[in-house]
Amino acid sequence: MSNVNSALDASVLVLNKLFMAVHIISVRRAFCLLCKDLAEVVNLEDGQFATYTFESWREVSEYRSRHFRQEEDDWVRTSSSQIQVPRVIRLFAYEKMPKHTVKFNRRNIFARDNNQCQYCGRKFPTTELSLDHITPRSQGGQSSWENIVCACINCNVRKGGRTPKQAHMSLIRKPEKPKRSPLLNLKLTHKKYQSWKTFLDNAYWSVELK
Repeated sequence: MSNVNSALDASVLVLNKLFMAVHIISVRRAFCLLCKDLAEVVNLEDGQFATYTFESWREVSEYRSRHFRQEEDDWVRTSSSQIQVPRVIRLFAYEKMPKHTVKFNRRNIFARDNNQCQYCGRKFPTTELSLDHITPRSQGGQSSWENIVCACINCNVRKGGRTPKQAHMSLIRKPEKPKRSPLLNLKLTHKKYQSWKTFLDNAYWSVELK
């Protein structure tokens, strides 16, 4: 069983009233919305989706904690019981449509490149990576998805203010603007977030991370 801290640090997919994915939030925030009756739990069961109020979800959780625990489940212990962390909730009154843009920022570039130096191919912690303009700004290079990549300190120093061709270096892949949130893609590699895929079809997969 996950400890309380890791369970509360998990993520919950938020659907609007029309069952379209609109946000990703913390478990703490999700429980607040459920307690205030502003949302309901949406749970995948045998290929079908069932919905629960906070109270009915708590009852189901008590039963599951005794009979149906799965390794990827997260649990939060209260003074009297244990509540399973929901993976998806739906807001009752929110009708806004999902946004279709992926924010161009440092976090999303690191996530797109999977913390991998795009020159030597090695993975590094974020603290040991920098962002490199493929065509340097001094040569007219823009700050764009197609011209910025993750680079380790050594490769960045080696390349200097040159293009890869000028520095006799090559990229391991061509950088492109992601079609959906790179951080969301990373989440979907975890087994516990597989139920999200149903709500992330081609029309609605640019989910903003809050």
